[in-house]
Amino acid sequence: ISLRNNDYLHGKRNILVTSALPYVNNVPHLGNIIGCVLSADVYARYGRLRGWNVLYVCGTDEYGTATENKAREEGLTPQQICDKYHTVHASIYQWFQVDFDYFGRTTTEKQTQIAQNIFWRLHERGFLLEDTVEQLRCEMCQRFLADRFVEGTCPFCAYPEARGDQCDKCGKLINAVELQEPKCKVCNQTPVVRSSKHLFLDLPKLEAPLEQWLEKSMGSGDWTANAKQITRSWLRDGLKPRCITRDLKWGTPVPHPDFSDKVFYVWFDAPIGYLSITANYTDQWEKWWKNPEQVELYNFMAKDNVPFHSVVFPCSLLGAQDNYSLVNHLVATEYLNYEDTKFSKSRGVGVFGDMAKDTGIPSDVWRFYLLYLRPEGQDSAFSWADMAIKNNSELLNNLGNFINRAGMFVSKFFENCVPAMDLQPEDKRLLALVGWELKQYISLMDKVKIRDSLKCILNISRLGNQYIQVNEPWKKIKGGDTDRQRAGTVTGVSVNIACLLSVMLLPYMPTVCQTIREQLNAPPTVTATMLQGTGNFVCCLPAGHHIGVVSPLFQKLEADQIEDLKKRFGGQQVSTMVVRVKVKRLDLNLVAERGADPSVIQAFLATGEKVRALKGQKAEKAVIAVEVDKLLDLKKQLALAEGKNQEPDQTKGTKNTQHPQKCGRKVK
Repeated sequence: ISLRNNDYLHGKRNILVTSALPYVNNVPHLGNIIGCVLSADVYARYGRLRGWNVLYVCGTDEYGTATENKAREEGLTPQQICDKYHTVHASIYQWFQVDFDYFGRTTTEKQTQIAQNIFWRLHERGFLLEDTVEQLRCEMCQRFLADRFVEGTCPFCAYPEARGDQCDKCGKLINAVELQEPKCKVCNQTPVVRSSKHLFLDLPKLEAPLEQWLEKSMGSGDWTANAKQITRSWLRDGLKPRCITRDLKWGTPVPHPDFSDKVFYVWFDAPIGYLSITANYTDQWEKWWKNPEQVELYNFMAKDNVPFHSVVFPCSLLGAQDNYSLVNHLVATEYLNYEDTKFSKSRGVGVFGDMAKDTGIPSDVWRFYLLYLRPEGQDSAFSWADMAIKNNSELLNNLGNFINRAGMFVSKFFENCVPAMDLQPEDKRLLALVGWELKQYISLMDKVKIRDSLKCILNISRLGNQYIQVNEPWKKIKGGDTDRQRAGTVTGVSVNIACLLSVMLLPYMPTVCQTIREQLNAPPTVTATMLQGTGNFVCCLPAGHHIGVVSPLFQKLEADQIEDLKKRFGGQQVSTMVVRVKVKRLDLNLVAERGADPSVIQAFLATGEKVRALKGQKAEKAVIAVEVDKLLDLKKQLALAEGKNQEPDQTKGTKNTQHPQKCGRKVK
């Protein structure tokens, strides 16, 4: 998605904005959207309002184990998965009106060239180490099992479905060889421990220049408190060498001849995507990425991505010694939860990006509410009830009410022309308060306090509503000349404040902003007049200015509508019978040795893959049940060769004999 042509400009403030690259194989939920792309979009739009030269790049992170795993689940190639979900991501961000200069991807030739160049520069300067790592290897699949291709029992909390990199239950990081009873996720066989040689980034050797740079960047830039804290916690105990290679097929190839069977680990490779995406957008990319004295780099992300952007990636660029632009302002959010729990695609809990537009609520309202509760200092929670309250009180009754009344008074009482204004002390006091809120808005936005800046907009509309309510122009218009003149002044001041609000709203609610401007027939110069420089409130709609057709900006969210949405996105309540089929695991090597039909073994493996794919696609339970029955029949046939009884032990849940087609099966 390319929207404009941004090249580095001499004599301008050049702002380079990135948001953490969303991983391609997941549909982003509201927390992902506010933590990265939406926050960055607001700041990029604000920078353009201020007259800065802004380049905002992002794209999908497409390499690594998660992509391979997703491809296996859906029966597609990794490239097909990337193509499919890149389109999904792009359409979601487009609906949310995220105004990228360029939304790219990491599976490109530019990515390979730039990543391999940085690798060789690190290698030549002695910042890479070789070491041998113990890994799990599946002899059946003839491959090392990267993090997400192995599951087992967590060594810390005994959770039986812990991944090879982290336990979803206790949250602790895991080395795959520490898993108890590990199983290959592809063929379900028990892997063995084998040694593999890998390359490591020598972070201890880069620690001194990193700390020197961090002191300067944190001292002069706008780093969020959590970004500083997380970074310091990594440095507190000293840095350790970090592996940058993986035994995978889907990734940027390692160009070293001794490691030609490996690819770069995603956390070495992915941040380089910022550079390659920019290079795919403009051949002037080095003027942005190798120009630290003239470019300010803003990174937007959730807090879990901080160490990779404040330690690992900067060390890669510092070690390359190629005058790279390093982050000046690292902006990290806390987490956004859903109601009183976490977002979960598998459980149907929470709103995901592809679902928001189906609610009938405009994208600007979604943007407003997410930005209103943006988790800047602590975790926050999305709430349907609160969303309705904020829409109905802040948007409808406060902001929308003021702007609509101001325009309607011009239309109804003054034949669509802004009346003459004779400012009295009361009017000047109001304009002084509005001017102060404008300066606060600019000051806060300059420091990337996006949520607090939004409150300044709402404060101004509150002041405007109070001003109209006290002066009652609808009554004064019916009085004598003095009262009519007063009604005209109040109306003229109010409609000019409404025009100011349209400018301040642009980063937050772009469609609403455009609608207000069209209704007020605002000149295009209003932005430069009020937002560039130190920020001064100027009446941009002079007496005699002809406005357009005025209509309400927002609609009420009704209680029954909100209740329906809350139920719809609250997860599925299990009310049908669940049959758990417990079968002993097959030793396929033994089965093959004992003369089982090879075609049955292949059919068993293929059917198992199909079941996983159908589950991953959230297929109908009846469709899955048919394939599960096939899988169990094949398992029984193979069990005869192995010499074991594979009769299932069925344990029943909630009884539902009237609808047996709704019964689900879980195969262990």
